Amino acid sequence: MILQIVIGSGLLLLSIVIAASSALVLEWLFQAANPWLMREPHRPKLVLLLIGVSVWVLGVITAGVWLWAFVFLAVGALPTLEEAVYFSLVSYTTLGFGDVLLPREWRILSGMAGANGFLNFGLLTALMVEALRHVRVGQHEVRRQKR
Repeated sequence: MILQIVIGSGLLLLSIVIAASSALVLEWLFQAANPWLMREPHRPKLVLLLIGVSVWVLGVITAGVWLWAFVFLAVGALPTLEEAVYFSLVSYTTLGFGDVLLPREWRILSGMAGANGFLNFGLLTALMVEALRHVRVGQHEVRRQKR
């Protein structure tokens, strides 16, 4: 049990580091693109921004799923990469179909994977909304200053 908690805690921390690091890169990209984002026309740029941030969120979630899958495979909890990725995805998204289960000695990891996914989805959604809000507020401010 202790080994599961240590491994799961390490994966949670690593997943958070990946998400936070990628968020810093995304913030840097927003700062670099800010002059372009503030110029008219605004709506097509918001659509591109929404697409880009959504792809970023998907990328971070995918990285988390693969991270968990490789660990499930490495510890021998699941026999194939396909099964490990499937179980990781189902756990990470908190769907929990129950058609694939971890062996008794590794089952705590499934709950930790679910908690990790739940936390990351919340964090990434908040970051996505904040990024879009920040750009939209800036665009309104630029438009107001022109009038």
